[in-house]
Amino acid sequence: MTADIVLIGGVMVDGTGTPGRPADVAITGDRISAIAAPGALEALSASTRLDVTGLVVAPGFVDIHTHSDTTLLSDGRATSKVRQGVTTEITGNCGMSPAPAPPEQRHAVRRAISIIDLDPAVAWTWATMGEYRAALAEAGTAVNVAPLVGHVALRVAVNGEDPGVLGATVRGRLEATADRALDEGAVGISTGLMYPPAMFADLEEFAALGRAVRRHDALFAVHMRNYGDALVPAVEEAIAVARETGCRLQISHLAVAGRRNWGSVRQALERIDAGRAAGLDIAADIYPYLAGSANLSQLLPGWAQEGGSLAITERLRDPAVRARIRHEWTTALHLGWDEVFVSLVDDDLVPLVLGRSLVDAGATLGLAADEAALELMARTEDRVQMVAFGRSPDDLLAVLEHPATSIGSDGLSLDRDGPTGVGRPHPRSYGCYPRLLGRFVRQDGTLTLERAIAMSTSIPAARVRLADRGTLREGAFADITVFDAATILDRNSFEDPTRFPDGIAHVLVNGVPVLRDGIQLDDARPGRVLTAG
Repeated sequence: MTADIVLIGGVMVDGTGTPGRPADVAITGDRISAIAAPGALEALSASTRLDVTGLVVAPGFVDIHTHSDTTLLSDGRATSKVRQGVTTEITGNCGMSPAPAPPEQRHAVRRAISIIDLDPAVAWTWATMGEYRAALAEAGTAVNVAPLVGHVALRVAVNGEDPGVLGATVRGRLEATADRALDEGAVGISTGLMYPPAMFADLEEFAALGRAVRRHDALFAVHMRNYGDALVPAVEEAIAVARETGCRLQISHLAVAGRRNWGSVRQALERIDAGRAAGLDIAADIYPYLAGSANLSQLLPGWAQEGGSLAITERLRDPAVRARIRHEWTTALHLGWDEVFVSLVDDDLVPLVLGRSLVDAGATLGLAADEAALELMARTEDRVQMVAFGRSPDDLLAVLEHPATSIGSDGLSLDRDGPTGVGRPHPRSYGCYPRLLGRFVRQDGTLTLERAIAMSTSIPAARVRLADRGTLREGAFADITVFDAATILDRNSFEDPTRFPDGIAHVLVNGVPVLRDGIQLDDARPGRVLTAG
């Protein structure tokens, strides 16, 4: 018997949640060919033998919530993800996918998802989900990719950026377009009910997408209408759609912002538990941070976002509109301006506001914080992003400790030295999984090592129905991350977000090393574009 690679001397944590055990692992081609007791594979002939004594051998991390849809086309090395042990990315979340993008709406789709489209040099040559998947495969990636189709893109494809409720005929086209994307390999549908124009969907439109998901036994990943004052009603709405349609529901990045809302996450989990007890297939994902990131315009009232970025910019030139928004913010805004920091902005404003809170940025611009927020959105055509704090540690722990939770970074594959390395991104894109394993396992003891790995591997893989991935067993695909449990840790921060973590030694994707001895192999592109089932 021969093998291509043998990992010798490690402690295997197989992703199922069972205790780790010493084991040697052999890889032949793209699969795990043998798992044996220490020393049992010594006689096995292998091209490469890696001594991983004292290290943990785990399944590669399956990032169930990512936005690397176009950054992987900018740089297929997926550096910020590979360096933290990710081997598979589920893209197209929060309603934002780059397909479908029919030629007559291509620019509008690109504009609608501009928050994740960081490299303008990436040529959009596709119109359908199938053509987008082919473009990914042709470009080559270091990690596997399983795209969702996004509600934002679907709605723009059939109705442009127009706000308002869809009539029955257009809603039927939306559902048919979703069906086609699922037929062409999308692993599910995502919504972004806080992003225009998806935010204008009524319950009928929401349920139409759920029906399409159910027909294909796919996943419905829901970025809900509200993660602030109305978190619980938003969860109830999503569960109502799951109850009506029978779809498999994934509640995206379950958290709540604003001190006045702390504790409502536990109420949301109670609703989820009640739905699960009634037989609904409901789960959630989260990242281990106390801040989120989005377009600054997500703080605007819904009426002020109608028509998308161009309309927002035009609207904010009107002093009366600004006054109305500022008045509404006095009661509706659930965050303090000292909790909102500028993470991405046009080049000419970088030295003035990048990395600063809206309070400090406003002082620099000679404006009150709320007026500074409006000025930045108007001046940059809505191309300004924020990192927003105001979350509760207890709420985060409640989600992390829930049995239905997966870990999803909500980040992107970024190249800190290339065109996608702009701004001051949320540190989750570089450190999510080492943070989980270093801080919440080793330092705090919130989770066991086995549980944290299961949340990052087998549980998300099962949610997406990725066959033979997410666990270490003979016959499974050889997506493997090897790390030092004693040293793994995120070394970045909100002030310095692009530092790589410690402790990741080796990463293999489909049996091919993409990281060896902590060094990325830049030419390795063994990733595949996956389907469910």
